[in-house]
Amino acid sequence: MLQMRPSCEHCDKALPPNSREAMVCSYECTFCADCVEHVLGQVCPNCGGNFVPRPIRPSHEWRPGVSLRHQPAREDKVFKPVDEQDQKEFAARVRKTAPEAR
Repeated sequence: MLQMRPSCEHCDKALPPNSREAMVCSYECTFCADCVEHVLGQVCPNCGGNFVPRPIRPSHEWRPGVSLRHQPAREDKVFKPVDEQDQKEFAARVRKTAPEAR
């Protein structure tokens, strides 16, 4: 199940479960859209993968037992600011390969 991490790993911006700014890679590394675009260059600094918008977990229980109340978001943060120059060089190398071929 998706972890729904509470904040951007780089800038620590709050990303609540209903945030439209949360972006994730396939390993659920979580960053805000601003950092993904302007700092990370659309490349995950941890795995080299690409990012997609994180789904929003429904707060309303549309089906019995399935909602944010029953499967809450994580509360513990992952805060690992990246070295921006290193990430710029890393992203430049990785972006040469399409996400499906990485």
